[in-house]
Amino acid sequence: MTENIRDDAAQTVAGQAGYLIRLAARAPSLHNTQPWRFKVSQDALELYADTKRQLRVDPDGREMLISCGAALYGLRLAIRSLGRMPEVEIVPDTAAAAGRRPLAQVRLGPAAPVTAAEQQMLKAVPHRHTHRGPFESGPLPAGLLPLLQDDARAEGATLIVIDSERARDQLAAIVAASGRRQDRDPESRAETCGWTRDASSLARDGVPAHAFPGVPAHAFPGVPRHETGQLPQRDFDLGRGLGLLTVGGAAAPVTAVLVTPGDGEKDWLHAGQALNRLLLRAATQWVFADLNTQPLEDVATRTHIKDCLTLPGSPQMLLALGVSRTTHPTGRRPAAELTGL
Repeated sequence: MTENIRDDAAQTVAGQAGYLIRLAARAPSLHNTQPWRFKVSQDALELYADTKRQLRVDPDGREMLISCGAALYGLRLAIRSLGRMPEVEIVPDTAAAAGRRPLAQVRLGPAAPVTAAEQQMLKAVPHRHTHRGPFESGPLPAGLLPLLQDDARAEGATLIVIDSERARDQLAAIVAASGRRQDRDPESRAETCGWTRDASSLARDGVPAHAFPGVPAHAFPGVPRHETGQLPQRDFDLGRGLGLLTVGGAAAPVTAVLVTPGDGEKDWLHAGQALNRLLLRAATQWVFADLNTQPLEDVATRTHIKDCLTLPGSPQMLLALGVSRTTHPTGRRPAAELTGL
Protein backbone atom coordinates (compact mmCIF):
# COMPACT_ATOMS: atom_id res chain seq x y z
CA MET A 1 0.00 0.00 0.00
CA THR A 2 2.93 2.34 0.29
CA GLU A 3 4.02 4.47 -2.65
CA ASN A 4 7.49 5.78 -3.43
CA ILE A 5 7.50 9.57 -3.41
CA ARG A 6 10.75 10.82 -4.91
CA ASP A 7 10.21 14.56 -4.63
CA ASP A 8 9.42 15.31 -1.01
CA ALA A 9 8.85 18.97 -1.79
CA ALA A 10 6.07 17.99 -4.20
CA GLN A 11 4.11 16.19 -1.49
CA THR A 12 0.82 17.98 -1.01
CA VAL A 13 -2.51 16.68 0.18
CA ALA A 14 -4.03 17.52 -3.20
CA GLY A 15 -1.26 15.71 -5.04
CA GLN A 16 -1.69 12.53 -2.97
CA ALA A 17 -5.45 12.75 -2.38
CA GLY A 18 -6.43 9.72 -4.45
CA TYR A 19 -3.95 7.47 -2.67
CA LEU A 20 -4.78 8.83 0.78
CA ILE A 21 -8.51 8.42 0.28
CA ARG A 22 -8.20 4.91 -1.15
CA LEU A 23 -6.26 3.75 1.89
CA ALA A 24 -8.57 5.54 4.35
CA ALA A 25 -11.60 3.97 2.67
CA ARG A 26 -10.38 0.44 3.49
CA ALA A 27 -11.59 1.08 7.05
CA PRO A 28 -14.29 -1.10 8.62
CA SER A 29 -17.84 0.26 8.70
CA LEU A 30 -21.25 -0.96 9.81
CA HIS A 31 -22.74 -3.16 7.04
CA ASN A 32 -19.84 -1.90 4.89
CA THR A 33 -21.87 1.28 4.35
CA GLN A 34 -18.67 3.36 4.01
CA PRO A 35 -20.42 6.46 5.42
CA TRP A 36 -17.67 8.97 4.76
CA ARG A 37 -16.86 11.77 2.34
CA PHE A 38 -13.74 13.84 1.79
CA LYS A 39 -13.10 17.39 0.66
CA VAL A 40 -9.69 18.04 -0.86
CA SER A 41 -7.75 21.29 -0.73
CA GLN A 42 -4.11 21.97 -1.51
CA ASP A 43 -2.96 21.48 2.08
CA ALA A 44 -5.74 19.54 3.84
CA LEU A 45 -8.23 16.72 3.59
CA GLU A 46 -11.52 17.23 5.40
CA LEU A 47 -13.47 14.19 6.57
CA TYR A 48 -17.27 14.38 6.61
CA ALA A 49 -20.00 11.96 7.65
CA ASP A 50 -22.11 10.85 4.68
CA THR A 51 -25.51 10.98 6.34
CA LYS A 52 -27.20 9.48 3.27
CA ARG A 53 -25.57 6.23 4.35
CA GLN A 54 -26.60 6.49 7.99
CA LEU A 55 -28.71 3.53 9.07
CA ARG A 56 -32.18 4.05 10.55
CA VAL A 57 -31.20 1.77 13.45
CA ASP A 58 -28.43 4.31 14.21
CA PRO A 59 -30.48 7.47 14.83
CA ASP A 60 -27.79 9.20 16.90
CA GLY A 61 -25.12 8.51 14.28
CA ARG A 62 -22.96 6.63 16.81
CA GLU A 63 -22.03 3.77 14.49
CA MET A 64 -21.65 6.15 11.57
CA LEU A 65 -19.13 8.21 13.54
CA ILE A 66 -17.28 5.10 14.74
CA SER A 67 -16.93 4.16 11.06
CA CYS A 68 -15.71 7.67 10.21
CA GLY A 69 -13.21 7.46 13.06
CA ALA A 70 -11.87 4.25 11.56
CA ALA A 71 -11.44 6.03 8.22
CA LEU A 72 -9.67 8.87 10.02
CA TYR A 73 -7.09 6.46 11.42
CA GLY A 74 -6.63 4.99 7.94
CA LEU A 75 -6.00 8.49 6.62
CA ARG A 76 -3.44 9.14 9.35
CA LEU A 77 -1.66 5.88 8.54
CA ALA A 78 -1.65 6.75 4.85
CA ILE A 79 0.08 10.04 5.62
CA ARG A 80 2.63 8.18 7.71
CA SER A 81 3.39 6.03 4.65
CA LEU A 82 4.58 9.22 2.94
CA GLY A 83 7.13 9.73 5.71
CA ARG A 84 5.16 12.63 7.20
CA MET A 85 3.36 13.13 10.50
CA PRO A 86 -0.38 13.77 10.23
CA GLU A 87 -1.66 16.96 11.80
CA VAL A 88 -5.25 16.30 12.85
CA GLU A 89 -7.90 18.68 14.11
CA ILE A 90 -11.08 16.96 15.25
CA VAL A 91 -14.08 19.27 15.23
CA PRO A 92 -17.19 17.24 16.07
CA ASP A 93 -20.43 18.91 17.04
CA THR A 94 -24.07 18.45 16.12
CA ALA A 95 -23.60 20.07 12.72
CA ALA A 96 -20.57 17.91 12.01
CA ALA A 97 -22.44 14.70 12.81
CA ALA A 98 -25.22 15.83 10.51
CA GLY A 99 -22.75 16.17 7.65
CA ARG A 100 -22.82 19.97 7.43
CA ARG A 101 -19.34 20.51 8.88
CA PRO A 102 -16.19 18.39 8.76
CA LEU A 103 -15.51 15.87 11.49
CA ALA A 104 -11.78 16.37 11.10
CA GLN A 105 -9.18 18.25 9.07
CA VAL A 106 -5.93 16.45 8.32
CA ARG A 107 -2.73 18.03 7.00
CA LEU A 108 0.76 16.83 6.17
CA GLY A 109 3.01 17.56 9.13
CA PRO A 110 6.77 17.33 9.62
CA ALA A 111 8.85 14.57 8.07
CA ALA A 112 9.40 11.46 10.21
CA PRO A 113 10.60 7.97 9.23
CA VAL A 114 7.96 5.27 8.92
CA THR A 115 8.38 2.72 11.72
CA ALA A 116 8.63 -1.02 11.16
CA ALA A 117 5.29 -1.51 12.93
CA GLU A 118 3.62 1.04 10.65
CA GLN A 119 5.07 -0.66 7.58
CA GLN A 120 3.62 -3.97 8.73
CA MET A 121 0.23 -2.38 9.31
CA LEU A 122 0.27 -0.79 5.88
CA LYS A 123 0.95 -4.19 4.34
CA ALA A 124 -2.01 -5.59 6.29
CA VAL A 125 -4.50 -3.01 4.97
CA PRO A 126 -5.53 -5.02 1.86
CA HIS A 127 -6.36 -8.20 3.77
CA ARG A 128 -7.83 -6.75 6.98
CA HIS A 129 -11.51 -7.77 7.10
CA THR A 130 -14.35 -8.57 9.46
CA HIS A 131 -14.19 -12.33 9.95
CA ARG A 132 -17.43 -14.29 10.45
CA GLY A 133 -16.07 -17.72 9.56
CA PRO A 134 -14.25 -20.36 11.62
CA PHE A 135 -11.03 -19.58 13.44
CA GLU A 136 -8.03 -21.81 13.91
CA SER A 137 -7.85 -23.58 17.24
CA GLY A 138 -5.42 -22.27 19.81
CA PRO A 139 -4.56 -18.91 21.40
CA LEU A 140 -3.60 -15.63 19.78
CA PRO A 141 0.11 -15.20 18.93
CA ALA A 142 2.18 -14.60 22.05
CA GLY A 143 2.48 -10.94 23.03
CA LEU A 144 -0.14 -9.67 20.57
CA LEU A 145 -2.99 -8.94 22.97
CA PRO A 146 -1.03 -6.41 25.10
CA LEU A 147 -0.06 -4.59 21.89
CA LEU A 148 -3.72 -4.37 20.87
CA GLN A 149 -4.56 -2.95 24.27
CA ASP A 150 -1.73 -0.42 23.90
CA ASP A 151 -3.16 0.58 20.51
CA ALA A 152 -6.58 1.19 22.02
CA ARG A 153 -5.13 3.29 24.85
CA ALA A 154 -3.11 5.36 22.40
CA GLU A 155 -6.39 6.37 20.75
CA GLY A 156 -8.27 7.24 23.92
CA ALA A 157 -10.08 3.92 24.37
CA THR A 158 -9.68 0.71 26.36
CA LEU A 159 -9.78 -2.87 25.08
CA ILE A 160 -11.09 -5.06 27.89
CA VAL A 161 -10.76 -8.82 27.60
CA ILE A 162 -13.73 -10.76 29.00
CA ASP A 163 -11.88 -13.69 30.54
CA SER A 164 -14.52 -14.78 33.06
CA GLU A 165 -16.74 -17.60 31.82
CA ARG A 166 -19.66 -16.14 33.75
CA ALA A 167 -19.17 -12.71 32.19
CA ARG A 168 -18.89 -14.21 28.69
CA ASP A 169 -22.10 -16.14 29.26
CA GLN A 170 -23.86 -12.99 30.45
CA LEU A 171 -22.65 -11.03 27.45
CA ALA A 172 -23.59 -13.81 25.00
CA ALA A 173 -27.11 -13.98 26.47
CA ILE A 174 -27.56 -10.20 26.14
CA VAL A 175 -26.34 -10.27 22.54
CA ALA A 176 -28.63 -13.18 21.67
CA ALA A 177 -31.68 -11.47 23.19
CA SER A 178 -30.90 -8.23 21.37
CA GLY A 179 -30.50 -10.11 18.09
CA ARG A 180 -33.88 -11.80 18.49
CA ARG A 181 -35.57 -8.46 19.13
CA GLN A 182 -34.00 -6.81 16.13
CA ASP A 183 -34.64 -9.78 13.84
CA ARG A 184 -38.35 -9.40 14.64
CA ASP A 185 -38.29 -5.67 13.88
CA PRO A 186 -39.45 -5.01 10.29
CA GLU A 187 -37.35 -1.85 9.91
CA SER A 188 -34.18 -3.55 11.12
CA ARG A 189 -34.80 -6.57 8.86
CA ALA A 190 -35.40 -4.33 5.86
CA GLU A 191 -32.20 -2.43 6.49
CA THR A 192 -30.17 -5.63 6.82
CA CYS A 193 -31.67 -6.94 3.58
CA GLY A 194 -30.92 -3.65 1.85
CA TRP A 195 -27.22 -3.79 2.73
CA THR A 196 -26.55 -7.47 1.96
CA ARG A 197 -25.64 -8.68 -1.53
CA ASP A 198 -26.16 -11.92 -3.39
CA ALA A 199 -23.34 -13.76 -5.16
CA SER A 200 -24.03 -12.05 -8.51
CA SER A 201 -23.86 -8.51 -7.14
CA LEU A 202 -21.20 -6.14 -8.48
CA ALA A 203 -21.83 -3.58 -5.72
CA ARG A 204 -18.77 -2.07 -4.10
CA ASP A 205 -20.47 -1.57 -0.75
CA GLY A 206 -22.65 -3.65 1.55
CA VAL A 207 -21.99 -7.14 2.93
CA PRO A 208 -21.25 -9.63 0.12
CA ALA A 209 -22.59 -13.19 0.12
CA HIS A 210 -19.13 -14.64 0.75
CA ALA A 211 -18.96 -12.77 4.08
CA PHE A 212 -21.94 -14.30 5.89
CA PRO A 213 -23.42 -17.80 6.33
CA GLY A 214 -26.72 -18.83 4.78
CA VAL A 215 -28.23 -19.83 8.13
CA PRO A 216 -27.42 -18.85 11.71
CA ALA A 217 -24.32 -20.62 12.98
CA HIS A 218 -26.16 -22.36 15.83
CA ALA A 219 -28.23 -24.29 13.26
CA PHE A 220 -25.17 -26.39 12.34
CA PRO A 221 -24.37 -29.54 14.33
CA GLY A 222 -21.30 -29.15 16.48
CA VAL A 223 -21.31 -25.35 16.36
CA PRO A 224 -21.45 -23.90 19.89
CA ARG A 225 -24.58 -22.00 20.88
CA HIS A 226 -24.42 -18.77 22.85
CA GLU A 227 -24.73 -20.65 26.16
CA THR A 228 -21.08 -21.64 25.75
CA GLY A 229 -20.04 -17.99 25.90
CA GLN A 230 -19.51 -17.60 22.17
CA LEU A 231 -21.00 -14.33 20.94
CA PRO A 232 -23.86 -14.95 18.49
CA GLN A 233 -23.39 -13.37 15.07
CA ARG A 234 -25.87 -11.05 13.44
CA ASP A 235 -28.11 -12.98 11.05
CA PHE A 236 -27.42 -11.26 7.72
CA ASP A 237 -29.16 -13.94 5.64
CA LEU A 238 -32.57 -13.79 7.35
CA GLY A 239 -33.73 -17.00 5.71
CA ARG A 240 -33.01 -15.93 2.12
CA GLY A 241 -30.34 -18.56 1.44
CA LEU A 242 -27.85 -16.01 0.05
CA GLY A 243 -24.89 -16.53 2.35
CA LEU A 244 -21.94 -18.58 1.14
CA LEU A 245 -19.71 -18.53 4.21
CA THR A 246 -18.68 -21.83 5.77
CA VAL A 247 -19.25 -22.05 9.50
CA GLY A 248 -17.99 -24.42 12.18
CA GLY A 249 -14.55 -24.93 13.60
CA ALA A 250 -13.08 -23.47 16.74
CA ALA A 251 -14.57 -20.56 18.62
CA ALA A 252 -12.60 -17.34 18.91
CA PRO A 253 -10.10 -17.60 21.79
CA VAL A 254 -10.58 -13.98 22.88
CA THR A 255 -13.75 -12.02 23.56
CA ALA A 256 -13.22 -8.32 24.20
CA VAL A 257 -15.08 -5.03 24.53
CA LEU A 258 -13.83 -1.69 23.21
CA VAL A 259 -14.72 0.98 25.77
CA THR A 260 -14.52 4.78 25.79
CA PRO A 261 -14.65 7.10 28.84
CA GLY A 262 -17.83 8.83 27.62
CA ASP A 263 -20.51 8.28 25.02
CA GLY A 264 -20.44 11.41 22.87
CA GLU A 265 -19.26 12.29 19.38
CA LYS A 266 -15.58 12.61 20.29
CA ASP A 267 -15.73 9.26 22.08
CA TRP A 268 -17.22 7.62 18.99
CA LEU A 269 -14.51 9.06 16.77
CA HIS A 270 -11.84 7.87 19.22
CA ALA A 271 -13.44 4.43 19.28
CA GLY A 272 -13.26 4.20 15.49
CA GLN A 273 -9.61 5.20 15.38
CA ALA A 274 -8.78 2.70 18.13
CA LEU A 275 -10.75 -0.02 16.34
CA ASN A 276 -8.98 0.36 13.00
CA ARG A 277 -5.57 0.68 14.61
CA LEU A 278 -5.86 -2.50 16.67
CA LEU A 279 -7.50 -4.45 13.82
CA LEU A 280 -4.62 -3.57 11.50
CA ARG A 281 -2.08 -4.52 14.16
CA ALA A 282 -3.90 -7.85 14.62
CA ALA A 283 -4.03 -8.46 10.86
CA THR A 284 -0.22 -8.25 10.69
CA GLN A 285 -0.26 -11.62 12.48
CA TRP A 286 -3.32 -13.01 10.64
CA VAL A 287 -5.61 -12.32 13.56
CA PHE A 288 -9.05 -11.02 12.61
CA ALA A 289 -12.18 -10.00 14.48
CA ASP A 290 -15.82 -10.86 14.30
CA LEU A 291 -17.25 -7.44 15.14
CA ASN A 292 -20.60 -7.22 16.89
CA THR A 293 -22.27 -3.86 17.39
CA GLN A 294 -25.92 -4.91 16.99
CA PRO A 295 -26.84 -4.91 20.71
CA LEU A 296 -24.97 -1.65 21.25
CA GLU A 297 -27.30 0.23 18.91
CA ASP A 298 -29.68 0.60 21.84
CA VAL A 299 -28.65 2.99 24.65
CA ALA A 300 -30.38 0.92 27.30
CA THR A 301 -28.57 -2.25 26.20
CA ARG A 302 -25.21 -0.42 26.18
CA THR A 303 -25.91 0.66 29.76
CA HIS A 304 -26.98 -2.87 30.71
CA ILE A 305 -23.75 -4.35 29.31
CA LYS A 306 -21.70 -1.68 31.07
CA ASP A 307 -23.37 -2.47 34.40
CA CYS A 308 -23.29 -6.27 34.03
CA LEU A 309 -19.59 -6.32 33.16
CA THR A 310 -18.70 -3.39 35.48
CA LEU A 311 -16.97 -1.66 32.60
CA PRO A 312 -15.04 1.58 33.27
CA GLY A 313 -16.79 3.38 30.43
CA SER A 314 -19.23 3.03 27.56
CA PRO A 315 -19.02 -0.11 25.37
CA GLN A 316 -18.66 0.81 21.69
CA MET A 317 -17.76 -2.50 20.02
CA LEU A 318 -17.76 -6.20 20.87
CA LEU A 319 -14.94 -8.24 19.33
CA ALA A 320 -14.23 -11.95 19.00
CA LEU A 321 -10.58 -12.32 17.99
CA GLY A 322 -8.91 -15.36 16.47
CA VAL A 323 -6.42 -16.60 13.88
CA SER A 324 -7.42 -17.32 10.28
CA ARG A 325 -5.15 -17.82 7.27
CA THR A 326 -7.79 -17.07 4.65
CA THR A 327 -9.04 -13.67 3.56
CA HIS A 328 -11.59 -12.28 1.16
CA PRO A 329 -11.89 -8.50 1.69
CA THR A 330 -15.13 -6.72 0.86
CA GLY A 331 -15.41 -4.21 -1.97
CA ARG A 332 -14.78 -0.50 -1.66
CA ARG A 333 -16.08 2.48 -3.58
CA PRO A 334 -13.49 4.31 -5.72
CA ALA A 335 -11.97 7.51 -4.39
CA ALA A 336 -13.74 9.58 -7.04
CA GLU A 337 -17.11 8.70 -5.48
CA LEU A 338 -16.00 9.84 -2.04
CA THR A 339 -15.05 13.44 -2.79
CA GLY A 340 -18.40 14.96 -3.84
CA LEU A 341 -19.86 17.39 -1.32
